[in-house]
Amino acid sequence: MASTSPFDPPVRDFLAYLRVEAGLAAATIEAYGRDLSDLARDLTSTKVASFARCTSQHLIDHLRRLRTDRNMQSSSIARHLATLRVFFRFLRANNRIDKDPSDLLERPTQWKRLPGVLTPRQMKQLLEAPAPEHGPLWVRDRAMIELMYAAGLRASEVGALERTQFHQEIGVLTVTGKGGKQRLVPIGAPAQQWTERYLDEVRPLLTHFADARDRDRLLLSNSGRPLERVAVWQIVRRNAQRAGLRNVHPHMLRHSFATHLLTGGADLRVVQELLGHADIATTQIYTHVDRTHLRDVMKKAHPRA
Repeated sequence: MASTSPFDPPVRDFLAYLRVEAGLAAATIEAYGRDLSDLARDLTSTKVASFARCTSQHLIDHLRRLRTDRNMQSSSIARHLATLRVFFRFLRANNRIDKDPSDLLERPTQWKRLPGVLTPRQMKQLLEAPAPEHGPLWVRDRAMIELMYAAGLRASEVGALERTQFHQEIGVLTVTGKGGKQRLVPIGAPAQQWTERYLDEVRPLLTHFADARDRDRLLLSNSGRPLERVAVWQIVRRNAQRAGLRNVHPHMLRHSFATHLLTGGADLRVVQELLGHADIATTQIYTHVDRTHLRDVMKKAHPRA
């Protein structure tokens, strides 16, 4: 029987905790696992026998090597550090270690990269790019893009929408986000109308297969299967090219949704709820996108402006 590394059981228990207790998404748990595998390999190479013997200096050296040997960006190193903090806090809470070596580590300075955003005019061009001459699925493409912009959906979220999560009578979507958390998002009349047209005219043509391959999803491929993330990317990119737009990806529609809401005067907390962000700090990046709007608000609201 192959020997088990002393690093394996703590990591396995931690990842199980993230899945069962914290309810994190599979992709997030995988990222944690990769970060801890990197640390375990690094500690093994420096003759550290277990996490209990790991010191702050070992962690500092590990983060430094990520920069020098693997040329990682500050944002990636910051994510590694976040993993280490959560992991060692877990070990300390479960009496696996006597002292948390990550306590004294400082977050590396990093510049937040502002998200790419389409202007309202560019967004209109993208929405109008699907047309009858592009084939029978153009109505589906239009409905998908309308929903993504109207509700700030991630590519994975729009593909996972079920028919029952589109509430036609009240114009609301039930969206399942990261970690299986659900949120209610109202959508405007254009998104609602195009989705209803897709349901009436197109979806019935995609569900004639006997094996129920659609799994009751809202948006389907031409083979009657749920739209995968890759297909969502391809649809957005293809229609962006038709609209004469470059470097457009699905997440840019989500960025545009948030930015346009804030530019229109929406409250930051409301946008946080609509996006499904657990921490408002994640939403605050959108307040840096439109400086003109911030200046206008200052002039209008401040007594000494």
